[in-house]
Amino acid sequence: MLNFKYKNPTKIIFGKGEIAALGKEIPSDAKILLLYGGGSIKKNGVYQQVKDALINHQIEEFGGIPANPEYEVLMDALQVIKEKNITYLLAVGGGSVIDGTKYLAAAAKYDGEPWDILRNSVRTFEGQALPFSTVLTLSATGSEMNSGYVISRRATQEKLSSGGPGLFPQVSILDPEVIRSIPKNQIANGIADAYTHVMEQYMTYPTGATLQDRFAESIIQSLQEIAPKVMQDDFDYTAAGDFMWCCTMALNGLIQQGVPSDWAVHAMGHELTAYYGIDHARTLAIVAPSHYRYNLESKKEKLAQYGERVWNITEGTTEEKALKAIEKMEGFFHSLGIQTKLSEYTEDYNGTAEKVEKAFISRKMAGIGEHKKLTPADAKKIVEMSY
Repeated sequence: MLNFKYKNPTKIIFGKGEIAALGKEIPSDAKILLLYGGGSIKKNGVYQQVKDALINHQIEEFGGIPANPEYEVLMDALQVIKEKNITYLLAVGGGSVIDGTKYLAAAAKYDGEPWDILRNSVRTFEGQALPFSTVLTLSATGSEMNSGYVISRRATQEKLSSGGPGLFPQVSILDPEVIRSIPKNQIANGIADAYTHVMEQYMTYPTGATLQDRFAESIIQSLQEIAPKVMQDDFDYTAAGDFMWCCTMALNGLIQQGVPSDWAVHAMGHELTAYYGIDHARTLAIVAPSHYRYNLESKKEKLAQYGERVWNITEGTTEEKALKAIEKMEGFFHSLGIQTKLSEYTEDYNGTAEKVEKAFISRKMAGIGEHKKLTPADAKKIVEMSY
C-alpha cells in the first residue's frame, strides 16, 4: 500500500428517529442557518422533525438550493449569513445542499472574492470555516462524511471543486426512513453515483492493497444486491439502511487510503452536467464505460479482477474478462433505467468533445487519471466514444 494519513472527525448518528438528537448536538447558543433544497423536506416530515429538535435554538432559514448547487444562489445565502451574524450552518438535504453548505462555511470566513476559492482550488483548513452539521435526505455523494464539494456557475458554465480538512461536518444524521419518499429516479442516481465513486478509487492498477480492494468490492456488490429492493414500490427499511451506508462508505475517504485513484470520469462528467444540466450520476454513467474501454491496456488487470470477483466472470483472457466486466457494469446502469450514451440525453451533442478538450486546456488540466497522463486530447476521444 501507499503511504497515507487518515482522519475523519464526523460523528455519524444512524437510525430511525435520530433526527431528534440534533438538539443535543448543536450548541444551544448557536445562531443557525437552516439550508435546504426545493421544499420536499416540508412534505415528507423531515423539516418538522428538525424544527421540533431545535425548538430551543435560534434559527434562520434559506431554501431553494438546486441540484448541482449554483454559485449565484449560494451568494444570496452568503449575504444572509453575514447580515444575520450566523454562527452555525445546518444542511438538511442531499449532496447538493451539503456541498453548498460546505462552500458557504468556507466562504463565510474567506477574505477575498468567494469564487476564487474554487477558481484557485483554495483548501480550507481547521478553524477557517463556520461549523456545520447535516441531516441527510438523499444518499448518493457521501458528502455527509467527507470534506469535499462541487459548485456550478451558470454564467461561465463551470463546475469546480474544492474542500479541505476544515470542512468535515461535525455531526451527520442518517435516518433510512427518509428514503421512503424519494422518487425512484433519484434513488437510481444515488446508486449509480455511489457505484462510480467506488470505481474511481478502485479501478486503477494492482497495488497489493488486499483489504482496500475487498472493501471496494463489498460496497459494489452490496449496491448491486440491494438495488432491486430499494427500487421496488414497497419500502424496505433494511435495504434502505444498507443503501444509505453504502453511499456514505463509498466516499468518506476510507477506501481511498493507500491506493491510487482516478477521478477522470468525474472530471469529464462535470463538464457534461455544466453544459446540459444532465444529472451528475447520469453523466458518470455516460463517461465511465468509454473511459474504461479507452484505457483498457492500463486498467485491464483491475477490470479483470472486478469481473472475476464481482461478476463471477471466470472464462477468457485477462483482456476478455476486462471487456465483459465493462459490459456488466454498463448493463447494471441500464437495469436502473440509466442510459449510457450522451445522444440519449440531448440531440445537441456535436462539438461537445472539442468543448471538453478546450475546457481542460484552459484550466491547465494537462494530465488527469491515476497516472496523470490522460491529456485533454484523450478526454476529447473518450467523450466522442460516449456519444
